[in-house]
Amino acid sequence: MKSILLKNACLVNRGQIIAGDLFLIKGRIENCGGVINRKADVEIDATGLHVLPGIIDDQVHFRDPGYSHKADLRTEPRAAVAGGVTSFMEMPNTNPPALTQAILAEKYRAAAAKSLANYSFFMGASNGNIEEVLKTNPRNVCGIKIFMGSSTGNMLVDDVATLEGMFSRCPLLIATHCEDEATIRENIAIYRQKYGEDIPMKLHAEIRNVAGCLKSSALAVELARKHGTRLHILHISTKDELALFHNNIPLKEKRITAEVCVHHLYFNSDDYRTLGSQIKCNPAVKSRIHQEALLPALLDNRLDIVATDHAPHTWGEKQQTYFKAPSGVPLVQHSLNVMLEFYHKGMISLEQIVEKMCHAPAVCFRVESRGYLDEGNWADVVLVDLNETWTVAKDNIYYKCGWSPFEGHTFRGRVKSTIVSGHLAWHGGRFFEDKKGERLTFGR
Repeated sequence: MKSILLKNACLVNRGQIIAGDLFLIKGRIENCGGVINRKADVEIDATGLHVLPGIIDDQVHFRDPGYSHKADLRTEPRAAVAGGVTSFMEMPNTNPPALTQAILAEKYRAAAAKSLANYSFFMGASNGNIEEVLKTNPRNVCGIKIFMGSSTGNMLVDDVATLEGMFSRCPLLIATHCEDEATIRENIAIYRQKYGEDIPMKLHAEIRNVAGCLKSSALAVELARKHGTRLHILHISTKDELALFHNNIPLKEKRITAEVCVHHLYFNSDDYRTLGSQIKCNPAVKSRIHQEALLPALLDNRLDIVATDHAPHTWGEKQQTYFKAPSGVPLVQHSLNVMLEFYHKGMISLEQIVEKMCHAPAVCFRVESRGYLDEGNWADVVLVDLNETWTVAKDNIYYKCGWSPFEGHTFRGRVKSTIVSGHLAWHGGRFFEDKKGERLTFGR
């Protein structure tokens, strides 16, 4: 593996921005900061660029196996790397779903052969596979995923005894999708009676509403507190849920954590008028009052992590009527750009973006030797020009589905290079795929 020297960078790490160089060798960070006078196989002049740790996205759906017409384990990691995401944790609602150790192992084998980014996969829970779940190795699997509300893939866990068993017996981190199924079904019946099959997309936020999110999240927190479970609630989308989380406990000591996704920070229900099904997702994008509550909660540490819930579908699938158009938004290539838009508006600092997208996922999941520009860590590194503007267009969207809700939007800030486990994977507008990403490991 080639050694790499980054010269004259602005290094963003552990709440500081310092000028200096960075030397990478054998896949690791050997020297960070100051003037480094060493010869390297590759030298990059980073003058005017900011160097960040690689982003760790703890929630993506890459659709492989079973839905590879939408996305796969080659295309989506490439898109991730182009956007500065060097590591991902992928969800189990593929086909077949990752409900056995054998199926989970096959996903890891596929990623080792195809993924340009570092990878981990959640073990899936169902109403009948608790014994398989308990076989999961905490050292090399990111966690257990429980769908406490139905979403793409039909993996709903709604049996009370199953939930009690999972929360009481599972020693791993449990990540939950929280929406109350009974609430959703009642709302569907009401709106179907009024509109038939062609419900307006803007009513998605009323069908998968605030009350349903709060009821399910409160149940997950109740179960976690009862059993001492390590719980991580995914994609918080409402103001009402924020009271469930504490901000006076250091992250490394929290037993209950939560994340917010970029689309819930960026969009609100007014955007259904122009984007329609493009922003149909579960949980739904809600009204402005909920959107505007999320960023302050992120900044005061009630919400711990920024992720994407990247969930692509084809353009044709998304153009169908309400019940036929699947939920999910492709986002992993543009998550850093969304956060940099908030940065340029003075709403969040660069150091805080790094904290929430790089440091916090590493702490929350106990990812080993990643998430920081620390000497000895794996060399997951992103070079960003904060001021270069560019417009999202078909020819620079790398998702297999080929579309983005940001198409036509001009962002300020662009990823120039991405280094994955010491490998220069994205540079000069090109992918270099001669080395694949590494399997994440966890210090548990």
